[in-house]
Amino acid sequence: MAKIKKNDQIIVIAGKDKGKKGRVLRVIVDKNRVLVEGVGMIKKHVKPNPQRNVAGGILTQEAPIHISNVALLDSEGNKTRVGYHVEGAKKTRIARSNGGAIAEKKVTTTAKKK
Repeated sequence: MAKIKKNDQIIVIAGKDKGKKGRVLRVIVDKNRVLVEGVGMIKKHVKPNPQRNVAGGILTQEAPIHISNVALLDSEGNKTRVGYHVEGAKKTRIARSNGGAIAEKKVTTTAKKK
C-alpha cells in the first residue's frame, strides 16, 4: 500500500531532479511509481493522428519516478515520513516530523462540454 496519494505535495530526495517539489498527479501502485507535476520531464516523439486531432511533433511530459525517491511534505514544508492514527473506525495519516494530520486534498475536475 502506497503511503503517498494523489494531490499530495512531495519533494524528490534522489535522482536527477533531487530537491524539486511538486504535486502528485497519479500513483501507479503495482509498479511503485508516482507521476509528479514538473518532475522527471522527458521528450516524447508523437506521430500526427488526424482522427484524434493530434498534431504530432516532440512533446515534453512527466515520466513516473520510483516512490522511494520522493518524500511527503508536511504542513510546514519539511520532508516527513507517514504514520497513521486510528480513532474508532477512522484512520488518518499523520506526519512523523511534527505529528500533525496530513490534509486530504479533494480536487474536483470539471468535464469539458462539447
